Amino acid sequence: MTDPTTTGPDVVASDATATATATATAPGVSGPGLPEPAATIQTLDTPDGPFTVLEDAEGHVLASGWTDDSARLLARLAERHRPRRLTDGRVRAAEAVEAFYAGEVEAAMRVPVRQHGTELFTEGWRQLRAIPAGTVLTYTELAAAMGRPDAVRAAASVCARNAPALFVPCHRVLRSDGTLGGFAWGLDVKRSLLERESVGVTALV
Repeated sequence: MTDPTTTGPDVVASDATATATATATAPGVSGPGLPEPAATIQTLDTPDGPFTVLEDAEGHVLASGWTDDSARLLARLAERHRPRRLTDGRVRAAEAVEAFYAGEVEAAMRVPVRQHGTELFTEGWRQLRAIPAGTVLTYTELAAAMGRPDAVRAAASVCARNAPALFVPCHRVLRSDGTLGGFAWGLDVKRSLLERESVGVTALV
């Protein structure tokens, strides 16, 4: 089966189980689902460009990505899960980002995140965090790891709806033909991350 390309938050799961709302309960992922009253936001300089982290009061990353546009980052969250107030400040995850770019690429996997989704999406995000640095899965392999080998489009949507980029490494998923597929923050960033993690990527585009 050919893996679909994921390009951003507009890709939705076609699987019927992805219609009800549930709260993520994976290790390193916490809920539940009332809107965050406030969150801290910080933009860090990285070799791949500005990287912004949105973090709740308990230190869980809600959303992150290679942008300095807070509105773009907030758009990665469903409206009902967006913080009501943002405060500029130092986020706890900053040290892990700095460590990642200093060569300790698994530091980001130890950062707690908060994600909201169905049981299928929750399992998908859990499986993304289980992909070791330096290795990749295809969308087909991710679907199988989720226990739903027939749900390849849903696996692609798991990546597309992944708000805490880097900390939940959806960049470690490629198409079956070895090409990069999609990435909300651009294929140049995705390729750079994989090269930094010592994945030999000879992908097309």
